[in-house]
Amino acid sequence: MKIENIDIQAAIEKAQALIREDKQISSAVRSMFEILILIITLLANRLNLNSTNSSKPPSSDPNRQRRPRQKSDKKAGGQEGHVGTTLKKVETPDRIETIKVDRRKLPMGIYRHIGYETRQVFDIDISRFVTEYQAEIVMDEKGNRFVAPFPKDVTKAVQYGNGIKTHSVYMSQFQLLPYNRIQDYFADQLQIPLSEGSIFNFNNEAFQLLEDFENRVKNELAQAGVANADETGINIGGKRYWLHGLSNDRWTCYHPHEKRGADAMDDMGILPRFKGILCHDHWKPYFTYNCIHALCNAHHLRELQRAWEQDGQNWAKNMKTLLETINRKVIDAGGALDAAESQKYRRQYQDLIKQGEIECPEPVRPKEKGKRGRIKKSKSRNLLERLDNYQNEVLRFMDIDFVPFTNNLGENDIRMTKVQQKISGCFRSIEGARIFCRIRGYLSTCRKQGVSSSRALALLFDGKLPDFVVSEV
Repeated sequence: MKIENIDIQAAIEKAQALIREDKQISSAVRSMFEILILIITLLANRLNLNSTNSSKPPSSDPNRQRRPRQKSDKKAGGQEGHVGTTLKKVETPDRIETIKVDRRKLPMGIYRHIGYETRQVFDIDISRFVTEYQAEIVMDEKGNRFVAPFPKDVTKAVQYGNGIKTHSVYMSQFQLLPYNRIQDYFADQLQIPLSEGSIFNFNNEAFQLLEDFENRVKNELAQAGVANADETGINIGGKRYWLHGLSNDRWTCYHPHEKRGADAMDDMGILPRFKGILCHDHWKPYFTYNCIHALCNAHHLRELQRAWEQDGQNWAKNMKTLLETINRKVIDAGGALDAAESQKYRRQYQDLIKQGEIECPEPVRPKEKGKRGRIKKSKSRNLLERLDNYQNEVLRFMDIDFVPFTNNLGENDIRMTKVQQKISGCFRSIEGARIFCRIRGYLSTCRKQGVSSSRALALLFDGKLPDFVVSEV
């Protein structure tokens, strides 16, 4: 580990050797020096960490510079098959304004009408729309009154319609706006008073309507051939909880829990039944489930970069290059390599592991009396052992076409949780977290299946679900 050409690791090892050799240092002073060296090591390790060699986000990089785009042989603009967003004329405009020719400004002559040249202006009309239902009352000759029945969903003298519920839940659960900003929007733009209680009730109604859908998603993921798993910390009422995500390219499920490990995953109710290939970031509780595992190589690439930059491990630099090369070959091959090529790269992988054993050997247990337990190992050594012990899990993407190189899908699916936490700070209760998770899982699933979030919510409050839910039963 070097910082500005200063070999920090060498200096630390020299100091440790001097402390061991000095017999006049008391046990208390020796312990104090060991603690100071530990703190210095931890701080030094952090200095050179960035988004390329750790899990830190790019926004935390000092003096972050945007990487220039690599030149491509593709032409500029949208590519063939790309669905554009250019405005196109509609056949049935909402309003037509006819502009007559001022014949007084034309030369003298006889003119006849031959048609119109048209231009369309797209705009929005944000306004309140109130429907009043007037139920007719009739009376017979005996004085008996008869009232026409109202629609079954019209139960109060004044109530909110499904459009307002859809709009409110969309802004709260998809756009992640705080309740008070939603209130301001409805008051300013629509002249509709909306309380925090009403916004919560709309969210809770959507939560209740989606109970069967969530069970369907869990069943689909439990039977899937591959799934991506990840978890992230959330704040509920000032306490640390965890949001667990399990997803694939069609279905998404979220689950809040006070724990991070297997208890939470069991409570989620998917992994105990899952028998496919689970892609994750090597969080150990995932290995307690009886399924096939595939590890996220995005994590490996960052850790290998750190091992090369901070610890000078040449094997790590070569391993990073090898994994990136295999990934390109897999993409070029359409998803998986043939047996011969796969075996070739596996041998190269194993050769680099052997190189790592030479460069980064296992530490020798000290001969001092009273030393027990596991020997402290460097980060590079731990990474080397993990890549050695889990070779099949690291390289599974190479042999099975539907196994991804990274766990980016799982990480992307839970990313908006962090946005929600930055905006709102925390969930007020576990109930609010459960509402968020179920509705957000529904919206994520719908978007993966080509259904917009606003359309998905409109269908939900109308008592329906998107076609893909019914067609895949």
